[in-house]
Amino acid sequence: MRSILLTVIAAVTLGLLNSSADAQSRIRVGGLTCDLAPTVGMIVGSWQQARCIFRPTYGRPERYYASLSRLGVDLGVKHGGRLYWAVFAPTSALPPRTLAGNYVGAAGDVSFGVGGGANVLVGGSRRTISLQPLSLTAQRGVNVAGGVAHLVLR
Repeated sequence: MRSILLTVIAAVTLGLLNSSADAQSRIRVGGLTCDLAPTVGMIVGSWQQARCIFRPTYGRPERYYASLSRLGVDLGVKHGGRLYWAVFAPTSALPPRTLAGNYVGAAGDVSFGVGGGANVLVGGSRRTISLQPLSLTAQRGVNVAGGVAHLVLR
């Protein structure tokens, strides 16, 4: 159990270090909140669906459907939860649906009853959108996970 927790912490720390310099050259353009469906970890990975709302600093909210997959350690059951990312872009003048696309990065979470986690992802329109510096996750269940995350927003 201790080695799994260390793996989760290492994955998240590596992602934060790689993304902090990138975030400094970008502007915060809003926030993305996702409500996650329940999932069961499959030891070496997991897959989870979500419904998301992007609330831009300027403009109307946009709804997205998402699938979040993880390759790495994922043990346990989660009863759903909520993710929140600060959204950064090179400019605040974003066309509609700019967040649609693929995102990749580091992810980790721990739950024993109630838990939390972190995900650092980059992608979207021509890989110009960053979901960072980290997501805040609130979830219920018994789960330990860490590894590489892939998010698809559509």
